[in-house]
This record gives sequence, C-alpha cells and structure tokens, in this order.
Amino acid sequence: MKKKTTTQTNPMEALLQKAPFARVKKNADIEAIIISLSRKNVLFDIGAKAYALLGEKELKEISTYLPYLKEGQTAHVRIIAEESKEGYPVVSMRKFFEQGKWEILKGKKDKEEEIEVMCGEYGKGGVFVDFMGIRGVIPKIQLTENFLNNPEKLSGQKIKVKILEVDEKKNRLVVSQKVAALNISQKQLHEEFEKIEVGKTYKAKVLGVSEFGIFCEVAGVEGLIHISEISWEKVMSPSGYAKVGDDIDVAVVEKNTQDLKLNLSIKRLTLDPWEKIEETYPQDKEVEGEVVRQERYGYFVRLTPGVEGLIHISKLTGKENLKMGDKIKAYIEKVDKRSRKMSLILTQKEKPVTYR
Repeated sequence: MKKKTTTQTNPMEALLQKAPFARVKKNADIEAIIISLSRKNVLFDIGAKAYALLGEKELKEISTYLPYLKEGQTAHVRIIAEESKEGYPVVSMRKFFEQGKWEILKGKKDKEEEIEVMCGEYGKGGVFVDFMGIRGVIPKIQLTENFLNNPEKLSGQKIKVKILEVDEKKNRLVVSQKVAALNISQKQLHEEFEKIEVGKTYKAKVLGVSEFGIFCEVAGVEGLIHISEISWEKVMSPSGYAKVGDDIDVAVVEKNTQDLKLNLSIKRLTLDPWEKIEETYPQDKEVEGEVVRQERYGYFVRLTPGVEGLIHISKLTGKENLKMGDKIKAYIEKVDKRSRKMSLILTQKEKPVTYR
C-alpha cells in the first residue's frame, strides 16, 4: 500500500488557492486591505475576498515601509495588470509610497509617537535628516545637550525623533531629538507656553548662538533673542554676549502661538538710552567718547552703550589721524531722537568756521 505524500503549502499560496479570481480593470484606483505582509510578498483583498499581489519592482522598496504598515490596514492601490502568471491581478502602491508617508508623519505627530530618521550633513538650518525620502531638519536647539556643540557628529546616524512640524504642501518636516529623548509631550509644552506672559522677565538657558541671535529655552519653551534685541548698542556678533549653557535674564516680547515659540529680549531689561537723549545730550554740550567704527563718510564715537554719534568726514581737516579705541572730546552738533542719530564736531582749540 502506497503512502500518501503531503506537500507543505506556504500561507500565501493557501490564501491564493481559496480566493476567487477578481474581475478588475487595468489602471483602476481602489482601496485595498492588506491581508499578508512580508519582504517577499504583499497580498491585498481588493473586494469580495478577491486577492491581488504587489508588483515585483515595488517589493524591492517595501522593506522601507514595513515598520509603518500592518495587516488589516487599508491602502490606496492601482491595478497595473489584470492577471499575473499566477492568474491574479497585480497592484501598485506608488501613490501610497509618494503620499502615504506624509500621512504616516501626520499620524505620528498627532499621536506624539517617535520616528526613526537618518541624519545627514549639518548646515545653517540645523541637522538635515531623511525619512523615507522626505528631507527634514533638526534645528540646532532641538538637539540633545551632548550634540549642541558638535552637531556634525550625528551625520550618518539613525536616531529617534519626534515631529514638531509636518506640511506636505510646503514639503516641510521639522523634528526634535531633544523632545524624543526627554519624552516631552505637546500637552506639557502647551501648558508651559500658556503660563509665560508677555512683558515679564524670566530666566533662560542659552542653547545656541548664531550670527542672527541667541537661542534660549524658557521653562522648556523655545525662544530667540534676535541680534537687534541683544543690546541698545550696535551688536556685531551675538557670541560676545552669551555662550551655550549660560543662564540669563530675558524679557518676553512676543508669543508665537502657531509654533509655540517666544521672541525674547535682553536690551528691554534696561532703559532705552535714547528715551531722554535730548536732555542728556543737549546741543553744544562737550562730551567724551571712544572711536568705535570708521565708515567712508566718517567716524562713529560711542558716548555710552547704545549711544553713538557721527563725526562726518566734512567736519574733519584730514590731519586728525583718528584710530579705533581713541578717546576723544567732541561737541554735540545735532540730535535726531526719531531716527536715533547724533552728529558731533571734534573739539578743537577753537570751533571750526563750518560749525553752526
């Protein structure tokens, strides 16, 4: 008596054997349910328990998306062949690959879940990252403290981040390594943001310094002291006023409710020296100052921090030989409070004929 031989059928083949052939039209767009999911095969229910297979070319890309797909999930597919060699329709997930990843990002942001990104080069905007072909950025102040001073060390690393902004129309993705590492929730951030009041003074932690300002954190909320808000005097480099790790006092100038950020100021913690400029520096008053800047049209002299006067080149003989850092005496010629300008005449033994 002959023994019956048994052959093992894999789960995919078993499903296909049970499924009826589907009558579909090429290029039809449909919503399909993922029935089976692996690197080798993806099987869809395209209606009435009729099944279809993912095309071989796209199977090569599926591994990138596997962490974000699951059996039972609905996906938008297109019929690219009415019948494969196995006799079943073949579908494409190209539209999902192009748009579905944005939906994944939106879902992750709404649920405050982490995603894994590949870090690229570091530029002015921060550390550039890649998520399934979408280019995003981690702003420098959204890095953990160990990478703040050396953000370029992240290049080539895969890290966990949380999404701060995602906008498909603008092709914009902003993520945070710090929020993921510290497990900061948007609810907590909103609560802290609401507590902060415009016009009040707070302690801020300096997270970074750039050519256009100082990045800070106030009670966990991100803020920027723009270069124009650092001092009443002209600021050439913000790095001369703060360094990473410093704790400084700041005034809150404005709250940006759209992205939960603060506009901060250091200079507004002190009185504006131009507020009573005409009383402090009346016309004809002799003053002392330091030559701080030379322009083609003359020399700027600092009288006090935030107050500079110009000795125009037309008021000079050419024999003065002024140098940066020189301490000089001059007369107040004119003060324009509205435009914050002051003209000076260099003190001589006698006032020049051109002085009025």
